[in-house]
Amino acid sequence: MNIHLYLYPKMRIRDENKEATIREKALEMIVKEGFDGLSMHKLAKAAGVSPATIYIYFKNREDMVQQLFKAAQEAFARTALRNFDPNASLEDGLWVQWKNRLRYIEENPFYFKFYEQFTNSHLINHKSVDMSEFKENMMLFVKNAIKRGELTRMEPEIFWSVAYGSFYSLVKFHLQEKKMMSETFKLTDAKLKQTLSMVVKALKPETK
Repeated sequence: MNIHLYLYPKMRIRDENKEATIREKALEMIVKEGFDGLSMHKLAKAAGVSPATIYIYFKNREDMVQQLFKAAQEAFARTALRNFDPNASLEDGLWVQWKNRLRYIEENPFYFKFYEQFTNSHLINHKSVDMSEFKENMMLFVKNAIKRGELTRMEPEIFWSVAYGSFYSLVKFHLQEKKMMSETFKLTDAKLKQTLSMVVKALKPETK
């Protein structure tokens, strides 16, 4: 703990703008340099604050990573559930999910990279993040689709891989503007719709 703040706890004044800047610069630093590259002194310089200021908002580096991960998860859940109806058809529901997830990634590119980097890290306590509403909606959506005969019953990991694997691959091509052929790839609604159509067909039960 910073000794100055320990001796003078009443002097701790929270400033939302400073906290937002510290979080933003920490995300950038972690994404670019990894957790080991995150130094409180470097972060303070990047955020334009003193190192002591950082400890007003975070106990230590581990606490900072936990809080950033929690914020990323909560922002993702809010965006993913926007206008999403778990009673929608498989195709309509997946379309809303794809569009919402793309919006989240485009609005929060560092959150997306940070999440990918740390989702399986021992530094993250997943129990601290309440995703119950999001999970309940996703489970209900899948159950309804199975009940209507739109979706083959399968293990959740297989469903996720088919339903979202191709989407996230396209997003990575889009973000990196990565070329496989001669032209730079840009993700459009038409390309998403084309891919979604193939995904929905792959998820449907086989007709006898």
